[in-house]
Amino acid sequence: MKIIDTAIQGVHIVESTAFQDKRGAFSRLFCAQELAPVLGQRHVVQINKSLTCKVGAIRGMHYQIAPQAEMKIVRCLKGRVFDVAVDLRHGSPTFRQWVALDLSSEKCNAFVIPEGCAHGFQVLEANSELLYLHTAYYTPACEGAVHFDDPKLGIQWPLPPTDLSARDQNHTFLDEQFSGLAL
Repeated sequence: MKIIDTAIQGVHIVESTAFQDKRGAFSRLFCAQELAPVLGQRHVVQINKSLTCKVGAIRGMHYQIAPQAEMKIVRCLKGRVFDVAVDLRHGSPTFRQWVALDLSSEKCNAFVIPEGCAHGFQVLEANSELLYLHTAYYTPACEGAVHFDDPKLGIQWPLPPTDLSARDQNHTFLDEQFSGLAL
C-alpha cells in the first residue's frame, strides 16, 4: 500500500496494488500494519457498505462530533465516484478547504478522512458501491452535516446533482459564526 498526502493534513489517498493472473485479481484493501502511519492508535470498529444507483447522485457532507468523532477509510468496490473531504476543524490552516479524488474499483484506491472533516461523494457510474471503515460507532446524537452546495465551501461537483435524499437536501449552510469543530 502506498500512502499519499493531500493538501489537507490528515487526509490521505491510499493506493493498493491489484495482483492479476489468468484466474482474476487479488487486492489488499486494509492492513493495520501498513496503515499505521495514518491510523495511529485508532482501531476500525465498524464497516459499512453503500449502493448508490443513479449517476449524479450525491451523498453528504457528513461527519460525527466528539465524543464519537471518527476517521473514515472509504473505498469504491464497484463503479466510480467523485469523493470529497472538507476540513471543518477549528484552528486548522486548511479550514473550509476541500480535496477530492475519483475512487474506483479499477484504481483500487481509498480515501482516508480524519476526525473533523466532512465527507461526501457524487456517483460517476451507475450502481456504485462504497465500503467504509470507521474508527467510531455510528451515533445519531453525534452526527452532523453541512449542505453539499454550501457557497462557503465551493465544492466543484463534476456533474449536476440529480438524486439527493430529503435529509441531504436540507442540511444547513455554514453561518458566519461557525469557527470549526472542536476535537
